[in-house]
Amino acid sequence: MKIIKYTAIFFFAVFIGGVVFIYSGIYPMGADVPHNKLTYWLLETLREQSISRAAKDIVPPSNLSDPDRLLAGGADYNDMCASCHLKPGKVQSDFSMGLYPKPPNLSNKNDEHGHSHELSEAETASRQFWIIKHGIKASGMPAWGPGHDDERIWSMVAFLQRLPDLSAEQYQIITAREQSEK
Repeated sequence: MKIIKYTAIFFFAVFIGGVVFIYSGIYPMGADVPHNKLTYWLLETLREQSISRAAKDIVPPSNLSDPDRLLAGGADYNDMCASCHLKPGKVQSDFSMGLYPKPPNLSNKNDEHGHSHELSEAETASRQFWIIKHGIKASGMPAWGPGHDDERIWSMVAFLQRLPDLSAEQYQIITAREQSEK
C-alpha cells in the first residue's frame, strides 16, 4: 500500500513540477535559440514516428515519372517550397536562415533531414505526400491539402523525386516552362 501511495505522490509532484515549469516561461521559445538535445530528440522522434504511422497505408500512383507531373510539380515547388527547401546550387535563403528547426534542403541528396536513404522510393513518396498534404505542427511546414487536390500534391511529389538529380540549369528550365504556360 505504501508503494502505491509513494508512486502517486511522485507522479503528482512531477505533474506539479511540469505545470510550474510551463507557466514559469523560462524555456526559450525563440527560433534563434536551439532546443536542448533531449527536447530536440523527443520532438524529432515524435515527428518521425507520427509521419511513418500516418503515411504507411498511402500508395503512390504508378505514373509519378510522367513528364507532365514533373512540370506541374516543378512550378508548384518553385512557387511554394523553394524559399524554405531551396533550389539546386543554393545552401540557404533569407527565409530559411531564420527557421528553426531548419527545413531540409530537398535539392540535396545528402541533407540529414531527408531520411530518404533509409526508405524505399514508394515509402519516401508516401511520406512526402502526407507531409505536403498535412504539414508539420510547430515547424513552419504548412498543410497544403486544404487548397490543393491530391493530384496536384502527387505532382509535387513527382518533382521532389527528381529534384536532387537536377542541376541549377535543369531546375530553371523545368520550373520556368510550366510557369510560362500559365
